[in-house]
Amino acid sequence: MKTVLFQIFTLCIPVFLMAQNTKDQNEKRILSEIDSSQADNMVLKQSFVVNVPLDSVWNAYTTKKGWESWASAKAQIDLKVNGVIKSNYNQDANIDDDSTIILHIINYVPKRMLTLQAELNKNFPDFMRADEKSLYNMILFEMVSSTKTKIISYGIGYKNNEKYMSLMKFFVKGNEQSYLNLINYLETGKPSVNY
Repeated sequence: MKTVLFQIFTLCIPVFLMAQNTKDQNEKRILSEIDSSQADNMVLKQSFVVNVPLDSVWNAYTTKKGWESWASAKAQIDLKVNGVIKSNYNQDANIDDDSTIILHIINYVPKRMLTLQAELNKNFPDFMRADEKSLYNMILFEMVSSTKTKIISYGIGYKNNEKYMSLMKFFVKGNEQSYLNLINYLETGKPSVNY
């Protein structure tokens, strides 16, 4: 379920600072914040800088090879407005079976912004499936220099209630692991899938 929930949070949650050091790294790479200042909603903001050019980061998010190198074992990507990213954590699964996660591409601006909305399958809690049309992930890509790129992910649409709050630590931790996979893949050139 941890890996399935990453897809939502690559969709979605920012008031409390929840940055975490990883065992393999001495510096904090990912900043996670939950903003619950809006009475009914929460936004998760997660940001980090990776030491590679913008093109490399964009390709990691928008190509089959890139996605399979950090996010899931199997992927299929149709990069267009109203396109989809299909992913499955099981290398042997059929990409169209009921364990596949489908992310709808709502819109994008090449190398600047990507907005996704999950089609939640049976592995997600019922209360989240009831809210699926309100859950989005907006990912911003910013060139810091010719060799550095900043990624900011906004998870939008989470309800400000106990059910969602109880999942926040789990989601933040899962997302941070996925982003560390991405950083490792981009900075070493070696696939990094630890989910």
